[in-house]
Order: sequence, then C-alpha cells, then structure tokens
Amino acid sequence: MKLIIVSGRSGSGKSTALHVLEDLGYYCIDNLPIGLLFPLTQEAAAQEKPGRLHRMAVSIDARNLSGELANFEDIHSRLQATGVTIEIIFLDADEQSLLQRFHATRRKHPLSNDKVSLREAIQTEKALLEPLSKLADLYINTTGMSMYELRDQVKQRVVGRKDQELALLFQSFGFKHGVPLDSDYVFDVRCLPNPFWDNSLRQYNGTDQPVIDFLEREPATRAMVEDLTRFLETWLPGFAASNRTYMTISIGCTGGQHRSVYVCEQLGRHFRKNYNNVQVRHTELPHLRTREE
Repeated sequence: MKLIIVSGRSGSGKSTALHVLEDLGYYCIDNLPIGLLFPLTQEAAAQEKPGRLHRMAVSIDARNLSGELANFEDIHSRLQATGVTIEIIFLDADEQSLLQRFHATRRKHPLSNDKVSLREAIQTEKALLEPLSKLADLYINTTGMSMYELRDQVKQRVVGRKDQELALLFQSFGFKHGVPLDSDYVFDVRCLPNPFWDNSLRQYNGTDQPVIDFLEREPATRAMVEDLTRFLETWLPGFAASNRTYMTISIGCTGGQHRSVYVCEQLGRHFRKNYNNVQVRHTELPHLRTREE
C-alpha cells in the first residue's frame, strides 16, 4: 500500500493538498493522531484485494501530542519495515505570510491562547513539526503561492509521476527576494549579461523572444546552460538510484525575470527528453503558472 503523509505549519496549505489527493482517488484523513498510523496500515494490509485503503493520504499537524511528534522518526522507520510505501509532503511558508493568512481568515491558530500570541504559536509549531520536516520527501514553500498554484504543484509533482520516478522542478527566482526554502540545488546566474540594463528589454521576461535573442547572442549564456546541463546529467541519476523521488533545482538572478527564467526554460526543455515528470516554475512571474509540457 502507499501512504502519503501531508504535514506543515497551520496556514501553509495542508487542507488544499489533501483535497487534491482526495479528488485523485486517495482515501484521505485530516488530523490523524500519529498513534493510529499502525492500526490503519494494518487494516489496509489485511484487505484481501486492494480496496479504499490501498492508497491513503493523512494529514498530521501540531495538534498531535508533542511526545508522539518527537518519536515520529522511530514510527516512520517501523512503518517502512512493514513494507508500506511512505511519502512525506511538508508544506510551509515564511512567518509573515502565515501571519497575514491568519489575519485575513480570522481563524484561531490551534496552539494560540490567551497566553500565547499568534507569532509565538507559529514559531512553536515549527519546532514541534521538525521531526516530520527533516524526513520530508517533498518540501513545498507556499509563500506567495495561490491556492490554484498549490493545487497544480501537488497534482503534477505527486500524482503526475510513476512510483519511484524522479520528479524534477526547475524554478527561477530573484536573489533580492530571497532564496526559495524548498531548493535542493541553487545556481546563481547573475554573472550573465543582464537584459534589464537594455531599456527596450525591461518590459519582457526570459520567455519572450527579444530577451531570448539577447541572451543567446552571448557565449557566456550558452556556456552556463551547457555546464549546468552537464552537471545535472552527471548527478541526478545518483539521486534517483538512492530512491530520491523529488528534486527542486532553483536558478537565481537579481530580479528573477530575465536570466534565471531563460536558463530554467532551457534546462526544463532538455531534461524532458529523459524524465517524464519535469515542471518549470517562475516564482517572480505571477502570470506564468507552473506547467508541464
């Protein structure tokens, strides 16, 4: 059987992710006590034919007992020993985004009370969930991400691949906005000529032909793309061989609109030749959604 555990801080999008999995045929349970994981998987294993419990997704959050959360690594190991295929998806966002989301919805944080402020509850929750976050197979940073973008991420990265198949995400970003927290590899392309300094190109981005033409005239651009391609071709198979299921490769330039976008597009186009699940996402281009060709 396959078990997907969805976790993360409150307000990060766990419910949205669980709803996507439910729509795609997973038997979903929200806020499952960790102590029930074993009985649930045993019940699924006892079924003579693959039934409703053959593919399950459960949400585990900080409302669990702190002792059970602290012992999660041991529980995870014991579950794997029974032959259950487990994937952990951990969602998070920066503190300011979580604060804004709670203020916007006027929801009460599960750990806040008359003695614990919302900010303190968010910080405490991060520490409590660390045993799950450090075991995560897929970490999704939902800062600045709409509900629809998150739905697409989960649908394409988790469900849009075969079991044990390496799913790749190439994402562009701007260093002036910070490095994405969900990065496995980070590459800096700020050394390339910058189209921003050409006034006629500022209105375009790295997917537009005028910027593409500008960058492809530069030998350094071709060399950078070739070097990154060669590096990833060399080392990605090693991650796949070690049962790694997700890799996020982040490409950054100053503003995240020109050079990093172009390089991500080139890498995505190349690696789709050998990998079935490859997405490209541009974090600083709000009008370009995550997509799969």
